[in-house]
Amino acid sequence: MSAPDNKAPATDAPGKRIEPEQELLSRRTRVIRVEIAPWTIFSLVLVIAGLWIFMRLLPVVLVLVGALMIVGTLSPAVEWLEQRGVRRGVGIAIVFAVLFVSTVLIFALTIPELVNQVRSLIGMEPALRERLAVWFARSPLTANLADTMRNVQYDALIKSSAASVLTFFTLVVESVAYGVGAIFLALYMMLDRDRLRGALFAVVPRTHHIRLSRILVNLNTIVGGYIRGQVITCAMMAVFMLVLLTACGIPNALVIAVFGGLADVLPYIGIFITMGPAVAAALPFGTVITLVVFLLMLAYEEFESRVLVPIVYGRALRLPSSVVLFSLIAGATLFGIIGALLALPVAATILMLIDKLRVDLPGETEQAGDTEMRKKDEHSEREYTRRTEGMPAEAASAIAVEMSDVRKKAEDEPSG
Repeated sequence: MSAPDNKAPATDAPGKRIEPEQELLSRRTRVIRVEIAPWTIFSLVLVIAGLWIFMRLLPVVLVLVGALMIVGTLSPAVEWLEQRGVRRGVGIAIVFAVLFVSTVLIFALTIPELVNQVRSLIGMEPALRERLAVWFARSPLTANLADTMRNVQYDALIKSSAASVLTFFTLVVESVAYGVGAIFLALYMMLDRDRLRGALFAVVPRTHHIRLSRILVNLNTIVGGYIRGQVITCAMMAVFMLVLLTACGIPNALVIAVFGGLADVLPYIGIFITMGPAVAAALPFGTVITLVVFLLMLAYEEFESRVLVPIVYGRALRLPSSVVLFSLIAGATLFGIIGALLALPVAATILMLIDKLRVDLPGETEQAGDTEMRKKDEHSEREYTRRTEGMPAEAASAIAVEMSDVRKKAEDEPSG
């Protein structure tokens, strides 16, 4: 008689048996395998390499961006001369000559006076600092600031800032060199416009030429409108500050006005940088003068942001305030002052690309206007294909830009 088997099968319920194979499978840990395709790895390597090359060639990229901004700013003037029978080369020479002469005249008229006022301001600095210290000492909350201002040690500041001054001077020299390079690059780009545009259109399929031309036309509007708007708003801010400070009897008004005009290039932030020196210069002249300067500067800032900017920029930069602030913070964090200056046209360009390339964002439904726009795009593409059949890319690109320019003017007329 054989002995009974002690290894009884397991059960999960009364009367229900689990087979040994099933019990083994239930105890086995599930393994998840993640496989990355070779093409994904290759694409990731290309992106990393592209970012590394971009950071290494950042000065070259900035020179190219500066040249494109100059081209976008001056192209309308050249086209205006072309429409009046002036040859393109002669028109470019006239525009650059006028720009050069104007720049030289502005520097010749302002630099000597700026140098004199800076020297005067440096000579008056001890007296101004003592006046500010007395003004701060009147309040218990600012009494510590008065003592700090009276005990400023210039020798220590000069020694600690010697390296910073050298670095700043090197940066200024490099910036001037890059600026001159951008000007000459812009000149060559404007002279070889047709050839460069034809090369760009040659590498793009002809079915996308209309869309590419619309992007170029809108990009020209954004860049040119932004630069022209900055020049106008900064010049008006400088003139306003010069008149205001001169009328209030504040010395060295030209230096403060020039600084204020340069600081006004930063929207929303520039006004605070601009108001600081103006109000500080007005403090020694009493509370009434200080309040007048502060209130009039604040009123002008409201006028500039709510009335002047929409008129000057028009449709070039219609960005929500949240996008403006985020763009400024991101640009300044990544690339400093240059990034802050380029933040708004870059943000406007990104939004324009999303619109013109018909990028479907998550959660966005197609509207009736989008459907109508798609139909117009398809009609324009068919018309362009018919008109440019057998043409070289250079001649076809001119027709594409002409069609896109006419369409943009037609779209802008109802809103104007």
